[in-house]
Amino acid sequence: MKKLMLSILVSTVMSGNAYAQATPEDWPEPVKEISNYIVVFDRFEVARTNSEENIGVWDMMGWYGGDTYRIYVKSEGENKQDDGETTDIERAEVLVSKLIAPYWEIQGGLGTSGTLSSNSNMENYAVISLYGMAPYQFEIDSSLILNEDGDVRFAVEAEYEINVTQTSFLQPRVSLAGSITESERFERPSGFNSLRLGLRYRYEFAREFAPYIGVYWSRELGNSADKARLEDESVSETGLVIGARFWF
Repeated sequence: MKKLMLSILVSTVMSGNAYAQATPEDWPEPVKEISNYIVVFDRFEVARTNSEENIGVWDMMGWYGGDTYRIYVKSEGENKQDDGETTDIERAEVLVSKLIAPYWEIQGGLGTSGTLSSNSNMENYAVISLYGMAPYQFEIDSSLILNEDGDVRFAVEAEYEINVTQTSFLQPRVSLAGSITESERFERPSGFNSLRLGLRYRYEFAREFAPYIGVYWSRELGNSADKARLEDESVSETGLVIGARFWF
C-alpha cells in the first residue's frame, strides 16, 4: 500500500512538472507594462471673497509613465482680478515618482514659485513628496521643500470624496502650510503659516468634465497672523467658488 501511494505521488509530481514546462504555443504572453498619461485640472475656478474680490484659481497635475515609475508636473496659482498685479504662482514642479507601496508614491524634483513679472523674486527649490491614498480613501499630497537659501518649509493637502449619487459628489478639502525655518528674503516666519478648509459639490456630466460650486475659509496662523495684523491686513478670508474639474 505504501509503495502504491509513493508511486502515485511521484507520478503526480513528474506529470505536474511536465505540464508546467510544456506551455501551449498559442498562450498569450504575460501583460507587459505600458506607459500612459493624464492631465487633471482638479480646480479651475473663480472665487468671490468676503472682501468683494474676484480671484481666478487653478490646480493642475499631469503624469506620464507606468505603474511603478512616473514623471509628474504640478502647477497651482491664482490671479486677483483688477488689482494691477500679475499672476501668482504658488508652485510649479517637475517630479520623478516611484511606487513604494499599494496606493503610495515617493516623489522628488525641482520647483519654483513667485509672481509672473519681469522683476519677480522667484523662489527656486527642491522638493520631496509623499503622494497617495490613506486609509478610508483620503487623498494625501504632503511635501517637504528646501529652497536655494537653505530655508525649509512643508505643505500638506488632503481631499475626500463623498458619493451623493452615482454622478454627484461632495468633496471636503484641507491644506496646511508651515515653515521649519524663517525666511527673511521671502518674509515667511517660522511655524504654521496658513490653514485652508473647503467644500465643493460637483456634478459629473461625464467622467472627464464636472462643474462644481463650493465655499472655503482660510486663515493665517501663528507668526504669519501676527505679521498680517502689524501690516493692518486681514488674517482670515471666506469665499464662494464656481468652477469645473476636468481631465484628458
